Amino acid sequence: MQTNCKLEYFNKYGENDYLCKMKSNITFILLLVFVLLPVSCGKKGKTPTSFSLEGAWTLTQVESPMGDIDSYPQDGSTQLCVYEGDSMLYLSALTQTESALVVYPLDKRSITLIDKGGGELLYLEDGDPRPLTVSSDSTIVIQRNGVLYTYVRANDLSEEWGEDIRNIIASEQENNEISRYVLSSKEREQASVIHWLVYAIIAFVIIVLAIALIAIANHRAKQRLQLQLKQIKEEHDERPQPVRQAMASVESAFFASDEYHMLQQRMVSGQRLKEEDWNAIEAQLKTVYPGFTSQLRNLYPMSELEYQTCLLIKLHIAPSDIATVLARDVSTISTVRSRLYKKVFGQKGGSKEWDEFLLSIGA
Repeated sequence: MQTNCKLEYFNKYGENDYLCKMKSNITFILLLVFVLLPVSCGKKGKTPTSFSLEGAWTLTQVESPMGDIDSYPQDGSTQLCVYEGDSMLYLSALTQTESALVVYPLDKRSITLIDKGGGELLYLEDGDPRPLTVSSDSTIVIQRNGVLYTYVRANDLSEEWGEDIRNIIASEQENNEISRYVLSSKEREQASVIHWLVYAIIAFVIIVLAIALIAIANHRAKQRLQLQLKQIKEEHDERPQPVRQAMASVESAFFASDEYHMLQQRMVSGQRLKEEDWNAIEAQLKTVYPGFTSQLRNLYPMSELEYQTCLLIKLHIAPSDIATVLARDVSTISTVRSRLYKKVFGQKGGSKEWDEFLLSIGA
């Protein structure tokens, strides 16, 4: 009874579902065919060319319609075809010797390569159809007016001279001239050596000029520094006695002041100085030694460590305390001072000599 009910249900509803699914599938297949058909037709209309004439080809044989065969090169001479892709042909006569190539430009022609299938190709030279057969990837046969011309690839010529030959033929076509061109590997190597030699000479000259300019700049900087040192000494020596006494009095008062003792205590305790502290130190030094900071900066473009070391030396701070405040080793502070002396005076000197120089200026 149940089976009969199921069959009855299928007959009533299942058949309709089945027909609907079949119609949907058929509709999908038709749409797929409709979409893919133009694509496949388009691909079929475009015949891909798996073979390319790109490169150089030399003539090896000419066979006439009567069966006569001439082999090339003859006396070292043959015909050379240089193809630029499958769109342009550069034709020339070629004589090859042990040391050079002699090229006689002939013609420049536009070409179109057409694959007929089965190894048969047809291409147009300036619109003139020429049957072309591919014997192998390195050998082709071109028919011109019933005569068969066999060419073989010349990869070596193409790699070394292809671009030069194309440029020569193109230039001849533009100028309507016929000339002979000799291409020599030895001359090319010599030209390359000459070019590198010229570049090397230019680089050498540039280096020499740079060294000379640096030397001149250093010499001028040294002269300027010596002049500054001379002016500092003259200014110190020519200062009137009353002025010296007044400055000495200001200096004594500063080192006896509470501000200086507070600063000195901070140094001894190893407290780090902030930016505003360094500004205050510079202001105090300008009051006591008006020309010190400007003279110091004009001597040499100092780093922050060098400049701060000099300020503290001028304040009679001990090198060990300077090292503590600046978070450096005592040996580093000593090296900074001796290095500054050498840079400014151009000769070796100790840290004490530099300290004595600093204590003598600006006062």
